[in-house]
Amino acid sequence: MTSSSTELAGPDGPATGPTPARRRLAAAVAALVIVGAGLALRTVAVGEVAKYGGDALYTLLLFALVLVAAPRTAPAKAAAVALAVSWGVELLQLTDVPEHLARRSTAARLVLGTTFNAPDLFWYAVGAAAGWAVVRRA
Repeated sequence: MTSSSTELAGPDGPATGPTPARRRLAAAVAALVIVGAGLALRTVAVGEVAKYGGDALYTLLLFALVLVAAPRTAPAKAAAVALAVSWGVELLQLTDVPEHLARRSTAARLVLGTTFNAPDLFWYAVGAAAGWAVVRRA
């Protein structure tokens, strides 16, 4: 098997699918597209559409980054990791840590947020489910 082959050897023999390198590249490109979509959403939408759409895209970005870091990760596991991180960050907002960090760093404010909002938890699940569904079908 050559490095450009699209077959991976599994426990039951060869399985078709993208190589880890191709999957990593696709996930990296997807991550860039997701960031662009998030920025575009903030420029064209306001209110709940921008907020909750951004929440879903945040988790979708984490999903893509999991696949960049570990391209052999099963889609369901990547979605679970992205969702767990998103929920963890949201729950951390119940403390004063993110607000304290946000006063010192714009990056911390953008990544961690500052205020807990229970509906965000649902929209993070939407983003994880979207990533799982797309990769599972690919």
